[in-house]
Amino acid sequence: LLAYSRIKTRALPHEPVACNEAVEEALANLQMAVREVDAQIEVGSLPTVEGDPTQLVQLFQNLIGNALRFRGEAPLRVRIGAVPEGDCWRISVADNGIGIEPQFFERVFVIFQRLHTADEYPGTGIGLALCKQIVERHGGRIWLESGPGAGAAFHFTLPAAPTGGESVATPVSPEVIHGLHS
Repeated sequence: LLAYSRIKTRALPHEPVACNEAVEEALANLQMAVREVDAQIEVGSLPTVEGDPTQLVQLFQNLIGNALRFRGEAPLRVRIGAVPEGDCWRISVADNGIGIEPQFFERVFVIFQRLHTADEYPGTGIGLALCKQIVERHGGRIWLESGPGAGAAFHFTLPAAPTGGESVATPVSPEVIHGLHS
């Protein structure tokens, strides 16, 4: 709850943030959970964006953590990728989990709103609300595509960092991905 309230009040540093490094840190924080469920994490080349590095690690950690929590019976696969979109990047975190019915797409981003009981799936109902706050604070938007049993794809936009030229995406270190599955 403290993290949620700080998103709105803390000064937002405007600095280039390599999303591949933010994902690496998020995966390091989630390493035990990833190994526990034997999740396969596929990370494409990710951009450098303008923003707060701590908040962006939290954003990726919450979205990946959500995939880990709301997985189905099939082995979990999470795909993270990005495409340029004007002066922003559209970043996606997609999974093959239990999915979300379309009528709940807005509700999942409201603080303390849960679609399942704590007995079914643990959690506080803060994670996705926090993601929405982070993305909006960075001048972006977040949305999802999903359906029951069809997994979920969370998409969000973030402003591209000034590069003096073309926007460039870089891959996550193969050692990080390999370390999750060893």
